[in-house]
Amino acid sequence: MIALGIDPGTAICGYAIVEQSRGRLIPKNFGVITTSPQARMQDRLLKIYNELDALIKNFQPEVVGVEKLFFGKNATTAIPVGQARGVVLLCAAQNNLDVVEMTPNEVKLSITGYGGATKEQVIYMVTKILNLPEPPTPDDAADALAIAIGATYEANSLVRRNFLET
Repeated sequence: MIALGIDPGTAICGYAIVEQSRGRLIPKNFGVITTSPQARMQDRLLKIYNELDALIKNFQPEVVGVEKLFFGKNATTAIPVGQARGVVLLCAAQNNLDVVEMTPNEVKLSITGYGGATKEQVIYMVTKILNLPEPPTPDDAADALAIAIGATYEANSLVRRNFLET
């Protein structure tokens, strides 16, 4: 199984491709899509869409994991994040991919076993789970890796449940 994890944002959008093979998770690609704050919003969203679509075409994931929108202290940040998230969902739909949506706490729980884990704890576990030589950077890419791992776990869980129900 191949999963694409996305940490949505309009300035920086983290992405990660993780493949599950023989019980191991292997990082295939990860990084960030950056856009200029001086660019028109529609052009920024188009760049995110085009780069995500290229990743999907290149790596052929079976599932897309995306972080659910979380309204924290700064609601104005939620609007552009929501726009980027919409682009991710559109891109997944146009490529006929299943989507796993996870809250930040669900991602932390999936990776560390504790929903209140710190960013450092999540990065440590991502590094260990994927057997990376060093912690992934920047944080947006590390978050996308965590989301891809969580989406893989969730997709496997759904497959097992569906199998048991039939």
